[in-house]
Amino acid sequence: MTEISVFWFRRDLRLHDNTALNKALSSNLKVLCVFIFDENILNELLEDDARVSFIYERLKLINEQLQNYKTSLLVLKGKPLEIWQELTENYQVKTVFSNKDYEPYARNRDAKIAAFLKEKGIIYSAFKDQVIHEENDVLKNDGRPYTVFTPYKNKWLEVYKSKTPEKIVNTNKFLNTSYVFPTLNDIGFIASSIKVKDYNLNHLDVYKEKRDFPYADITSYLSPHLRFGTVSIREVISKLNKENSVFLSELIWREFFMQILYHFPHVVTSNFKSKYDGVQWRNDKADFKKWCEGKTGYPMVDAGMRQLNKTGYMHNRVRMITSGFLCKHLLIDWRWGEAYFAKKLLDYELASNNGNWQWAAGTGCDAAPYFRIFNPIEQLKKFDTNLEYVKKWIPEFGASDYPEPMVDHKYARQRALAVYKEGLQ
Repeated sequence: MTEISVFWFRRDLRLHDNTALNKALSSNLKVLCVFIFDENILNELLEDDARVSFIYERLKLINEQLQNYKTSLLVLKGKPLEIWQELTENYQVKTVFSNKDYEPYARNRDAKIAAFLKEKGIIYSAFKDQVIHEENDVLKNDGRPYTVFTPYKNKWLEVYKSKTPEKIVNTNKFLNTSYVFPTLNDIGFIASSIKVKDYNLNHLDVYKEKRDFPYADITSYLSPHLRFGTVSIREVISKLNKENSVFLSELIWREFFMQILYHFPHVVTSNFKSKYDGVQWRNDKADFKKWCEGKTGYPMVDAGMRQLNKTGYMHNRVRMITSGFLCKHLLIDWRWGEAYFAKKLLDYELASNNGNWQWAAGTGCDAAPYFRIFNPIEQLKKFDTNLEYVKKWIPEFGASDYPEPMVDHKYARQRALAVYKEGLQ
């Protein structure tokens, strides 16, 4: 058998400006491209999961692009370590290239596969690609990680150096293959009715002024594309200018939460600040159900939840309002809300989802203090004055069948303050 390199697609579903792919194509060997549908992840999902449909469609596009270079994508399904055991039996693999993934499950998976490949005498090379700065690129002067956003952001900007996105190189290095591309049913899924929108950076000039108004819909819809790597973060930032600093800050928040997750993996299941471990959550299942269904009687909360349930998206301002309401008005553990968002969000990413939920609950590293409690009524007046967003997602708004508020704001606020204060003692 001919010796080959393998490029492993994961969270980088593109050919353009793909660091590890270009590294593979710059090596001496022919390159086989592989994607693995990971059963450890798939087995937790519904058969019409919109994110699987999106990944599948992107892989299909990549396969069509690869055919222009007289190659194809080998799409496999199973447990990754077992798949790599089979691949190394069927091919004379010399080197494996991939881009790094920083989440705990992925790090553990990659460590096991790297150890297996090493035993077989195969070199495993992983590269920074999904971030500008990874876990140890932006540290305090004493070498410790930042746990407050603003100093992290300042250091991030200080060490940032612009990089021109790279086109795909040496396309003659692809291994000549023509694999049969599987159907979605072959993978065990069906097409979702929920679709990921194309990202749109045309509203950046008004982003700073209008980003808090959900009815304006000037959202970039970029986050699922960054999550699955259909565009590189370098390419996105290369399109920004000095007037886009607020938008850039949002991208830096993404990397801030990634390095928090990397350095403090206990946040996956625990409060970042252990002093909040004593907070006694009510965790009322009936209340949680009303929140999930968008039937709380608070229009901004309900509109947001219904948008999420129907589309897989929720406006960022509304995410803050809905999550704060769950944790502080209803005193339901942030982990319940985090898990629900993880099922529904098209842009679900563990680091950001966890970080933002702990921010809302007041338990996180750079959180809103526990006594900061959004008033959903005032938020509605301020950010959806003419009720455009609310009426879009709540057709029965103003009618008799729209519920009364499930809890009085003033009462809920006082209750939250008392429970948090007691839990902190």
